[in-house]
Amino acid sequence: MSDSFFNKVYDVVKKIPYGKVTTYGAIANYLGSGGSARTVGWAMNNSHCFEDIPAHRVVNRNGILTGKHHFSGTNLMQQLLESEGVKVEEDKIVNFDDHYWVPN
Repeated sequence: MSDSFFNKVYDVVKKIPYGKVTTYGAIANYLGSGGSARTVGWAMNNSHCFEDIPAHRVVNRNGILTGKHHFSGTNLMQQLLESEGVKVEEDKIVNFDDHYWVPN
């Protein structure tokens, strides 16, 4: 995928509201690339050099913090989510449906 796809992913991620999360697949679907959830994940892995992209708000379809290893510090992704009121237990968002945001 091209840099322009990554930039489109970043534009969507910037729209995720405070205290909400979305999934790699939801972003891919929104961009018209339903089978590209993994590519969205690659974009997120490369997003950490940009300060204005809230990558911590993107999780897998089950609410699991699969991208946590790409954050500096042991639990930074979890800490960022919890600072927004999103409870995490054992690397999974509690009450995932309550925090889930669908791009539209």
